[in-house]
Amino acid sequence: MIATRLLVLAWGNDARGDDALGPAFCERASYVSDPPGTSTTFVDDFQLQPEHAVDVAGHDLVLFVDASRDVAGAYAFGEVLPARTAAFSTHGVAPGVVLEAFRQTYSRPPPPAFLLGIRGESFALGEPLSLRARHNLDAAVGFFALLRRRPVAEAWRAVARDRDRDPATA
Repeated sequence: MIATRLLVLAWGNDARGDDALGPAFCERASYVSDPPGTSTTFVDDFQLQPEHAVDVAGHDLVLFVDASRDVAGAYAFGEVLPARTAAFSTHGVAPGVVLEAFRQTYSRPPPPAFLLGIRGESFALGEPLSLRARHNLDAAVGFFALLRRRPVAEAWRAVARDRDRDPATA
């Protein structure tokens, strides 16, 4: 019997160097075995859209994954809450907007959700993943393997709090 249905929802552009970290994460992380009682679904896309709320449906826990220029270490991890935005962009939406779309569509709170931002440094058109990004990807997949051992929102919140106290762990 499956106790936790985990969704990993990653996005990025394979043609823009380190922006491909999200899809690369999905590919690599899909080889990490589910622990007993867990079923993981991997979805990757070019960008997030409100329609990804449909992917969130039927899951107990969500992990959003994207490349980031703003991460101090190899990766950052934190909880995501539903968020409304006054503006819509053709360049996609933030994870919180997907969760708010879920709440509006299904008239109930979304499942607990977290964001794993993987540090990228080169986003040039036509470039492959940089060497640094590949190292950061390795670290993020290793971190995910640890998270996956206890796919419970309270455990992930504790990990996020601990990482906030000690930035050297990234």
